[in-house]
Amino acid sequence: MPHNDRTEQMPQTRFDVLAIGNAIVDVISPCDDAFVAAHGLDKGAMALIDAAEAEALYSAMGPGREISGGSAANTLAGLAGLGARCAFIGKVADDQLGDVFAHDIRAAGIHYAVDPLIGAVPTARCLVHVTPDGQRTMNTFLGASQDLDAGSVDKQLIKDAAIVYLEGYLWDPEAARTAMQEAIVTAREAGRKVAFTLSDVFLLQRFGQDFKAMIEDGAISILFANEGEALTLTGAADLDAAIAQLAPMLPCLVVTRGARGAVAVTGGERFEVPAEPVEKVVDTTGAGDSFAAGFLAGQIAGRPPRDCLTMGAIAAAEIISHYGARPEADLEALMARRFG
Repeated sequence: MPHNDRTEQMPQTRFDVLAIGNAIVDVISPCDDAFVAAHGLDKGAMALIDAAEAEALYSAMGPGREISGGSAANTLAGLAGLGARCAFIGKVADDQLGDVFAHDIRAAGIHYAVDPLIGAVPTARCLVHVTPDGQRTMNTFLGASQDLDAGSVDKQLIKDAAIVYLEGYLWDPEAARTAMQEAIVTAREAGRKVAFTLSDVFLLQRFGQDFKAMIEDGAISILFANEGEALTLTGAADLDAAIAQLAPMLPCLVVTRGARGAVAVTGGERFEVPAEPVEKVVDTTGAGDSFAAGFLAGQIAGRPPRDCLTMGAIAAAEIISHYGARPEADLEALMARRFG
């Protein structure tokens, strides 16, 4: 994909993007609305569950597919598919699912060198229930991913990356939260960009003040949010009011609106693009993750904001057209069709 019409030259680094996040294997299974209701699940949302709940729910699920996931790791998979140089920091256990995750991320060409957890805590898994309308209801057992601590974060990797991308989902465990806070400090001291995704409304209900403080402190270079997250974070009555509140504090704000496209505000200017058309929405798992991949790929290439948004929309459309949160089509070819 040609890199013409650049607006900003990224620094020369070993990696374009280093991501820190939960290392999770998704177990994806189709179901009907009755299954969601019978098990008291909040359709379209993500909930944290313990080991016993995970075992009971897994037993009740129909046949599923095991696919490596995790929000930030999914974003890296999309970025790698677009030719970006990527590295990942996240914790798995020394077990079968841990081996699956490590194999998959390395097979995508992503640098991954975190030692697995040895002990009784298994690798994290997300049980994804997909209804006929393509909505995904996620129940996540975080397992070994919560054991990520500052000792697992290689500061040199952070310094070696142009963008450090952090997922809000990992903010819950105290040790992981501390590790991410230290990573932000290291990135800022090295003059690197910090990208942060808010991940889910339930996190904002618990840690919204933390996220606001980071934004107000100027720690975040690029903030990703969906419409619901932007409204919850700000308490605004509508999206325009939420954007008006957040945008002046951020070099770049990106808000996704599902079928209504996406908005970015950077340099005091607002840009909007529609969603890309898809023949059928099969599974929305990872749509936001993939959008972030496309947008960041545009940033790396120095493309203007509207192009970055369009690249995000194309990547998200590819993901929702099939099961699983990792791309199956040639993303570079999809981008080339649009941009030549």
